[in-house]
Amino acid sequence: MATALITGASAGLGLEFAWQLATAHHDVVLVARNTERLERLAAQLNAAAGVRAEVLPADLTVRADVERVAERLRATERPVGLLVNNAGLGSSSSFLKADVADEEAALDVMVRAVLVLSHAAGNAMKERGRGAILNVSSLAALLASGPYSAHKAWVRTFTEGLAVELRGTGVTATVLQPGFVHTEFHERGGIDMSALPEAAWLNADDVVAAALADVRRGVVISTPSLRYQLAAGLARGLPRTAVRALGNYRSRLAGTAGAEGAGGDEAGADGEE
Repeated sequence: MATALITGASAGLGLEFAWQLATAHHDVVLVARNTERLERLAAQLNAAAGVRAEVLPADLTVRADVERVAERLRATERPVGLLVNNAGLGSSSSFLKADVADEEAALDVMVRAVLVLSHAAGNAMKERGRGAILNVSSLAALLASGPYSAHKAWVRTFTEGLAVELRGTGVTATVLQPGFVHTEFHERGGIDMSALPEAAWLNADDVVAAALADVRRGVVISTPSLRYQLAAGLARGLPRTAVRALGNYRSRLAGTAGAEGAGGDEAGADGEE
């Protein structure tokens, strides 16, 4: 089976991607900042599924680290057949109150790293005539809810364009846009989501299973659950004033107007200690 490389693999959706891919007998390359957590996960995956689990510690805010991951994607030995760009960062602070260095770090992880790694993987896979890229966005991409929404909107638009460019090459590009997912993403970002009703939440295992099924089918936009598919359709038809109002409402759910993580997320942040 093809090797899969997952960023933000030590927590949240990234961890669930690692487990589901390993149990489907894919070798995996695990990318995150915390070496100890990655090594522990690699040992668990190997013991449980008998797959090769390669540890690649990297901080995606550091350009040299991003390039090391890109080099792994270009490697011809044990080539990567599936790239999962999952790493993300969230914050409970509004944009103007945030440290701009933190905002730049989020931009590096959720935009620049996605661009660089997709470029490396796309070219390598195109040469081989097969492969898939899965970029994790969010339904927050459809709202006006601070820089986080803007980053995720970029991921969605970028991936759609990449899918068009890759048509006919044997390589596919899929963007995952989940709603609110039960993981530690919001807790790590200091975002209080207690006001959100339980019915709004999705389980990580269901989200990942749906995303991987859509990748296998070559679907470009993957939106797990019928209720979020309907929500996405409605959001696209709303006037921009309503989009801004919804973004503000979602932000207030987190207790801070403009909170970056308030629009819902894959919760697969590479935000471990």
